[in-house]
Amino acid sequence: MTRVLQVLGSSAGGVARHVEQVAAALAAAGDRVVVAGPAGLADVVAPSRAEPGGVRFAAVEIADRPHASDLRAVARLAALAREADAVHAHGLRAGALTVLAVRSRPGRRPRVVVTLHNLPVGGRAVRAVSAVLGGVVARGADVVLGVSGDLVALARSQGARAADRALVPAPARPAPAQDPAATRASLGLEPGDDLVVTVARLAPQKGLDALVAAAALAADRRPRLRWLVAGDGPLHDDLAARAAATGAPVRLLGRRGDVADLMAAADVVASTAVWEGQPLAVQEALALGAAVVATDAGGTREVTGDAAVLVPVGDSAALAGAVADVLADDDRRAGLRTAARARAATLPTAADVLAQLRGVYAG
Repeated sequence: MTRVLQVLGSSAGGVARHVEQVAAALAAAGDRVVVAGPAGLADVVAPSRAEPGGVRFAAVEIADRPHASDLRAVARLAALAREADAVHAHGLRAGALTVLAVRSRPGRRPRVVVTLHNLPVGGRAVRAVSAVLGGVVARGADVVLGVSGDLVALARSQGARAADRALVPAPARPAPAQDPAATRASLGLEPGDDLVVTVARLAPQKGLDALVAAAALAADRRPRLRWLVAGDGPLHDDLAARAAATGAPVRLLGRRGDVADLMAAADVVASTAVWEGQPLAVQEALALGAAVVATDAGGTREVTGDAAVLVPVGDSAALAGAVADVLADDDRRAGLRTAARARAATLPTAADVLAQLRGVYAG
């Protein structure tokens, strides 16, 4: 039995889902697992905490930027780490605070693993702070994992002693609950309409301004185009205004519980992200046999291989052209669907993640 402390900061989606997946797999394998993070994430990352042998949760407030609470977080993490054989932090800030907490204590120390989930973006000040934190993580962690090859390369350039690509499979979703034709009808589509679906948080990283522009351009070639976006986030009002102003056939659906049905019913599933690690929505689309068009962002190509049409980040014209081309070519769309299922069968599983982490934790 290995005693593992998982640590994460504030998270809006994929990181928390990954931590929950990792923690559940470790606990099911007989390890003693504690997840430390903001109290609001308890039900997301440790839903089994009330069950015997389940994952235990410890509230530690880790903000998404420097805060007076950081000293309390370091002290709390140091106390929790005393009972751990391995401490695995997720994200740059959580990783830096964890390194400081563990390296500050005398005597026996647990192994420290940090997974980097995002490429630091922002202004000069943000990049400068991120570089400092990256150096702390790279030099202080025993192993740094990155969800994409560019993050692994960044960690090595900052002095990481050991760096490798993390495995981040998409958590299992329910299978489609109804026939695609029924889903399309429930969305108000008519036979012959083109349906493009994007599943994304409405946030800057997802490149949705390019999506709106691409939809407007693609509609010139495909006048029956309907581009639906499932997800919520801070850019909702801005995107709705952009779509209305340009006449783009974009409809914001908000958060949905029937993502599998939407993807299965789509003629094309599109990702317009500015940067991604191992995009979970793209993995899910491949598993459903969707025809995928995506921006060549971060680790997206590492996920799709040749089973998707990839276009440059931010190039609305290229995105519009790729979507329109796939919609116009039934044979190409069928070929992409076949390739998607084949590619999905090669992607990492939860068992692969467990095997990787056992090796990393053991050193």
